[in-house]
Amino acid sequence: MAAGHGLVLGKFLPPHAGHHELVEQALAHCERVTVLVLGAAHEPIPLVLRRDWMRERHPDARVVAGWDEVPIDFADPLVHDAHIEVMERLLDARPDVVFTGEDYGELLAQRWGIDHVCVRRDGSISGTAVRADPGAYWDRLTPGVRAYLCRRIVITGAESTGTTTLARALAERLGTVWVPEVGRAVSEARGIPYTWTHADFEMIARRQQRDEDRAARLSGPVLVCDTDALATCIWQERYLGRSTGPVEAIAASRSYALSVLTSDDIPFVQDGLRDGEHLRGWMTQRFRERLREPWIEVRGSVEERVDQVLARMLSRT
Repeated sequence: MAAGHGLVLGKFLPPHAGHHELVEQALAHCERVTVLVLGAAHEPIPLVLRRDWMRERHPDARVVAGWDEVPIDFADPLVHDAHIEVMERLLDARPDVVFTGEDYGELLAQRWGIDHVCVRRDGSISGTAVRADPGAYWDRLTPGVRAYLCRRIVITGAESTGTTTLARALAERLGTVWVPEVGRAVSEARGIPYTWTHADFEMIARRQQRDEDRAARLSGPVLVCDTDALATCIWQERYLGRSTGPVEAIAASRSYALSVLTSDDIPFVQDGLRDGEHLRGWMTQRFRERLREPWIEVRGSVEERVDQVLARMLSRT
């Protein structure tokens, strides 16, 4: 016979297959399930993200999040009672059974006078292990968690400096996906000449990040991006004399594991949409001035540039 109210709790830092197995067990055996996502301010992943990931994965459960700044010391009855008090404030009703994969579940069950179901899972996975090496557990993470944890490499630079060629080649070498440049697609659709507006650049910056976030949910542990919103700021400056607050804010909201600037050391190729070689030097210098660490500038052939990026990535692991 199904139990009434099941409880699953944890930090979910981040959620992984072991956590989801607990919730699935609770959903299979209870009329309703509450998942408590508990967090502390010093933890590396925002609490609201962890809550939203669990809600996305388990829509049939009631998922609530709350702050629990009490130190972990289940041997101390006073500390244990303080944790219980936090949990009871978040619960809308007394649980009938608690599902955990740890021994502390028995303490909780005794405190409430309820049943404890201990679901022993593969001990090789934990939140700490996932944070240390996400790629080793990639197939045991949900798309939202993957998008957050993947290392994003952005390729950026002036026109006709090989950004797209490098992005495609690097993604192929890494066995992952890459995100095309939105501004290029917009230019091709509208044609040249075209009178740009500030609203156009804000739209391009937002679409670039939207496409990047969608791709991150499908990529491997590394995602390659052909340009970013910072490049959009520089293009806005090129065409309209200045970048605007909204576009700058979009650019500031995103950081990358590595930014790669393609140097202007290769021949200029006019494809009918490009402004001209006379602008490459100015734009390349603007990138040098504005790129945020960590970043590198790559030169030479496509293969040499790929090798330079990979060498930098390896030096930072």
